[in-house]
Amino acid sequence: MFDLVIRGGLVVDGTGATPTIGDVGVQGDRIAAIGPDLPEGAREIDAAGRIVTPGFVDVHTHYDGQATWDEELAPSTPHGVTTVVMGNCGVGFAPVQPGKEQFLVELMEGVEDIPGTALNEGMTWGWESFEDYLDVLAERRWTADVGAMIAHGALRTYVMGDRGARNEPATADDVSRMAELVARAIEAGAMGFSTSRTIGHTSISGDPVPGTFAAEDELFAIARAIGEVGRGVFEVAPSGIVSDDHVSPESEIEWMCRLGAETGVPVTYLQLQYDWAPDSWRKHLDLVARAREQGVDITAQVAARPFGVLLGLGARHRFLTAPSFAPLVDLPLAEKVERMRDPHLRATLIEESRQMMAVLRDAMPTAAQLLDTFARTYPLGDPVDYEQTYEQSFSGIAEAQGRDPIEVYYDALLERDGEAISMMTLFGNSEGNGDALHEMISEPGTVIGLADGGAHCNMICDASTPTWTLTHWVRDREGARLPLEAAVKKMTADTADLFRLADRGRVAEGLRADLNVIDLDGLTLREPHLVADLPAGGTRFLQEAEGYEHTIVGGVVTRTADEFTGARPGRLLRST
Repeated sequence: MFDLVIRGGLVVDGTGATPTIGDVGVQGDRIAAIGPDLPEGAREIDAAGRIVTPGFVDVHTHYDGQATWDEELAPSTPHGVTTVVMGNCGVGFAPVQPGKEQFLVELMEGVEDIPGTALNEGMTWGWESFEDYLDVLAERRWTADVGAMIAHGALRTYVMGDRGARNEPATADDVSRMAELVARAIEAGAMGFSTSRTIGHTSISGDPVPGTFAAEDELFAIARAIGEVGRGVFEVAPSGIVSDDHVSPESEIEWMCRLGAETGVPVTYLQLQYDWAPDSWRKHLDLVARAREQGVDITAQVAARPFGVLLGLGARHRFLTAPSFAPLVDLPLAEKVERMRDPHLRATLIEESRQMMAVLRDAMPTAAQLLDTFARTYPLGDPVDYEQTYEQSFSGIAEAQGRDPIEVYYDALLERDGEAISMMTLFGNSEGNGDALHEMISEPGTVIGLADGGAHCNMICDASTPTWTLTHWVRDREGARLPLEAAVKKMTADTADLFRLADRGRVAEGLRADLNVIDLDGLTLREPHLVADLPAGGTRFLQEAEGYEHTIVGGVVTRTADEFTGARPGRLLRST
């Protein structure tokens, strides 16, 4: 008798093979059998009319602090995620010199928009080395397995002190020490090493992440140390994410390919579409494809939807810093709505916003061009739609109604008693549609990443990417879609393979029983909403989905009917 049998579902096994109807038998934490008419299980799940997938492996999260106090790991786990990898983008919390913890908190707060007050109240430290950090995490239990990378920002500051924090050049001794500590971290179970080179990644004081300007000798020495251990990934948030970055994306890809070729270490980097060079991603992925043909293990992480900022009256919005809004900042939402319905205040706030944008255009024209775009800002709706036409934007609505876009936007903020959420798209929407994203996802050298679970708490909620991928790219999109089996592979086998997680990412005998049973026809992605449930009353966006009938981690059901069961089978995942 099996411990669990998932019976009669459409098995999408993660390999890209054509889905087939069958049963999945689970014994302990492993998949024991797959096929028709399996024997009885101690527990049975009727999956007729449902799809059965591997648990989703999310390789780009920032739960480095949250994992020390939170067991649920929302907002990722409500969307079928059963494995997360954190420590991305060069920011993390180990190693740390005693007394330097606050610097790492401020770095994480600045780069990843995680409230410092929440980190300070919620985190329990108790470590210095990265190995100690892993040992602390090993005592924790979650609803998903957790892997961690060692981050360049923490490493450089630990080894070089203030010189590292100020991005001064590393000496030969500094480089040797960093390489040694990375090797020790990988040997202890770190999933890899991450670094950020984008000038837009700064601490709350505005200083770039330590390592942003690191020389090749530093980066290559660290990669060689990883290669000598024989496992671990080299992850890069590259230059080029903002238009005035210090190194071109092409130069970044060139050195990453050389690093992979010389060391044999798998390299992964973040690939976006930028408005200032909307076709450059094609050149970048061509470089990746050529390198892969030559045996270089390099993979681009691409987004499944445009990257943008969520806007709402209870969160960020266009009038938040207007002088006349200051008396409203701390009012309850209902009272804000009532006050903002006053015609005189409405006219005042709109005029103040126009004046502030005019000042921004003079002082920071690039930033103004990025932010002053009602043509790419639209109501998300419920269920949400992240791929909307110009006609659905505030500019399009205003044009049809003969009004000013800022007035349409103002009124939209007050809809549903101030609960309505809009989205201002920044990257990945240069042509006003998702065609570029579709091509990027479809490339063989890419995986779906960039979900940023646990980060940008008051700006985005892209941790729901798996649900959007299934509802939009597989089921609902008008235009080119993704085959179900291809979409699932991009979030399971491909992401697991990137980090050499050979025991998951597929529905296959002997592998870990991380599984989802999903009502694909009824799967629904709801509008994000802001909640104040972080330590110290910190706020974050959460986003619910309907249609995940069961999520199973290591043979244990962690969610049923879109609710947590209370089970915590997730453990620290160490590289092997």
